[in-house]
Amino acid sequence: MTSSRNPRPRAILRIHFHPAERTEELYGHLLAVVDGISSRVEPLPADWSAYVDLAGALTYWGRDAEGLVAVLRLRLLALHGVQCSVGAGPTRSIAAMAADATPPGAATVVRDDPYEIATFLRTKPASALPGIGPKTAKTLARYGITSVGDIADTQLPTLQRVLGTTAARLAHDRARGIDERPVIPGAAPRSMSASRRFDRDELDPDQHHRTVLGLVQDLGGRLRTSGEIAQALTLTVTYADGTQTTRSRSLAEPTAHTPALAAAARALLTGFGLQRARVRTLAVRADRLLPAEDTVHQLTLDAQDDKLRRLETALDKAATRYGTGVAGAASTFPRGG
Repeated sequence: MTSSRNPRPRAILRIHFHPAERTEELYGHLLAVVDGISSRVEPLPADWSAYVDLAGALTYWGRDAEGLVAVLRLRLLALHGVQCSVGAGPTRSIAAMAADATPPGAATVVRDDPYEIATFLRTKPASALPGIGPKTAKTLARYGITSVGDIADTQLPTLQRVLGTTAARLAHDRARGIDERPVIPGAAPRSMSASRRFDRDELDPDQHHRTVLGLVQDLGGRLRTSGEIAQALTLTVTYADGTQTTRSRSLAEPTAHTPALAAAARALLTGFGLQRARVRTLAVRADRLLPAEDTVHQLTLDAQDDKLRRLETALDKAATRYGTGVAGAASTFPRGG
């Protein structure tokens, strides 16, 4: 007589944190709370979220996914006053979809059951499936494929003619609840931030631009001093009522060059359209930092850029000798409009 043991169910969380104000230190504290539930945590600081593998934690704590999610939400709220939204499922893609459909302060759990997985997935619009953006969704819609269920029901060769071999296989698998990607534990990619809180609610767009310029110059100097370069920039605006808007932008090449950082920050700020907004705090964060030796600067014939880099070196030396804020290159951040 032989016996078989049921495989351990998979349970993956995608958790989004929703603090009143975002700081690098707070994000680390929130990850520490999550680590107290499960050590298999994959940080995603760009959007203040993380993936968590609960498979081992379910046995250790003797609870189901709903029970652990409830404990986690309670700890985050009690220790740091931070609400979160949580999606849980047997795969990364299902967890991400569940989290995207969940408001702050709530949780959506999809159990590792074929019927429950199909019920959750099939009625979702095609654009809800990770990897299917708006443009791809429009392409699929032209062939009458508008839901995740439609993707699952479409023959793979047909889907490959529409999306291409690799994209079609990924979409077809995920639409049927197949996604073997593991949670990869690791430390959060390093970031560096600078912020300014106004003494009163600030409505002046020129003041917004000058403030972001100052923050970018501060970040650029600190990056060069620490021998690091940024791969992305994030701008967070906190309004008079305490609400926040955050946008991120990947840089054309990893850099600590202030004009390049300033150009990205200016594009982000312009995109907010803050002409009449009452702004309380502005924060700029340099994300996904790398050692400076990893930089690849594209050579150009732009004499102005070379001049700015020489000026930047001189300003860094002045800051080292006399302190930050002594001088700055305002030309690196032209005013919008």
